[in-house]
Amino acid sequence: MKKLLVIILTALCLGGCKVTYSFTGTSIDPDVHTITIETFEYKALRVNPSLANDLSEAIRTQFRRMTSLEQVEMDGDLQIIGEISGYDVAASAVTADEVAAQNRLTVSVKVSFTNVKHPEESFSSKSFSAYADYPSEKSLDEVEGSLCTEIVEKIVEDIFNATVAQW
Repeated sequence: MKKLLVIILTALCLGGCKVTYSFTGTSIDPDVHTITIETFEYKALRVNPSLANDLSEAIRTQFRRMTSLEQVEMDGDLQIIGEISGYDVAASAVTADEVAAQNRLTVSVKVSFTNVKHPEESFSSKSFSAYADYPSEKSLDEVEGSLCTEIVEKIVEDIFNATVAQW
């Protein structure tokens, strides 16, 4: 009898919540149904011609996998607009001979997030960055594809968490 009472009270309490929680860690209000994710602009000085498209598609894929939001071309309840602002290589570890032992590729993005239905959850410009290291014996051209894949995964997770998981 006590278990049944606890179950009923829990169901009533959860039923009164305004935010929908899911097993994916998202907290999306029940009146939010659509999302618009624009293709990221590439504004970094160093050029990677496919990165903007790869990042945009990875974000779209993450939202398809982790939410039930319908993706629309424009005027979604949620809107994500971004730009790749940095794509830089620097030495990350130096040997005793002052030679780079490892290099680091860092990608930086700026994102604006608009929640049309709940504007208090929006942010106008938030920066995200991620990096991956590689041995200095290899050229960036040799490892760029795998590094970018790793970096994009990290950035997508951070953007997803900042927008709908609100971590």
